[in-house]
Amino acid sequence: MGSAVRRSGGTRATLAAALAASILAPFAGGALAQASAPAAAWPTKAIRLVSPFNPGGAIDVLNRVIAEKLGQRLGQQVIVDAVPGANTIVGADVVAKAAPDGYTFMITTMSTHVNNTVLFRKLPFDPVKDFAPITQVSLGSVLLTAPGTAGYSDLKGFIAWAKQQNRPISYGSWGIGSSANVYGEILARDHGVSLTHVPYKGEQPAITDVIGGSLDVTFASPVGAKPQVQSGKLKAIGMTGPGRSSAMPDVPTFAEQGYKGFELPIWVAAYAPAGTPKAIVDRLQKEIAAVIRLPDVLPKLIEQGQTPLGNSPEEFAASFARDAPKWIDFIKASGAKPE
Repeated sequence: MGSAVRRSGGTRATLAAALAASILAPFAGGALAQASAPAAAWPTKAIRLVSPFNPGGAIDVLNRVIAEKLGQRLGQQVIVDAVPGANTIVGADVVAKAAPDGYTFMITTMSTHVNNTVLFRKLPFDPVKDFAPITQVSLGSVLLTAPGTAGYSDLKGFIAWAKQQNRPISYGSWGIGSSANVYGEILARDHGVSLTHVPYKGEQPAITDVIGGSLDVTFASPVGAKPQVQSGKLKAIGMTGPGRSSAMPDVPTFAEQGYKGFELPIWVAAYAPAGTPKAIVDRLQKEIAAVIRLPDVLPKLIEQGQTPLGNSPEEFAASFARDAPKWIDFIKASGAKPE
């Protein structure tokens, strides 16, 4: 089975409640109430968009598309700085410690402010106090992939095959505590499969290892896996999320195949350092929302399996309040922990 956290029920419940309260704190008004004075003549120089992922990964690709168009709208270059590592912690720490002047922000996954808060006992930044939320950029889903030569093509076949092996089955993700890590642990726990988690710094190295035969399966984004699925090097076994992805509509969801617990969507969001003037936060939100709906950008999001949002900080707050506690329970129920 996958790795498991061993805590008493009372301790787990208390920790879950405390984590939920701390994660939701910035949306209760504090972090959204940055200085309201207008930012003078912003921007006047290039802006740094920190991408806490390996170059070429799904969100890094998305960040580069957004950066190009955002720069055109703002009249200043938006430079993507890939800072991967530790399930987005390394890149997020750069943003947390950056000057709150509007010239540094990041676009990251929910792992930064949900998963990592639960699964890492100590972070180099305060996820509540050190960031100003800008917008939820999109909702997304990921798929489980296997080698193109695998003798199975769906989840039922994969689980049957896995149980026949006399060893743990290795599965890849883009980091300890990532949504893919959680999905794998729940798959192991609920369906009696012996799995070993192999964390990578991004999805592309994991995909390469599945194709090469040194990794059994991996979770991946549609944009990362689709070319290899189309070429026959990979098989798409199932899609997480509440519905099929527009990027790969022929791939059934886990739920459609009879495997529940994988329906919650993951999200991508933009954050600035805490203390960034609200006028700049609002401008970034407005421009990002416009960029992701451009006719030459929207299809790229859909191809990645992303549904564009671009909501306001207040709408982000409501969505976060609804879904973050569910994810906390989801993560804790999986038994996933830092390895």
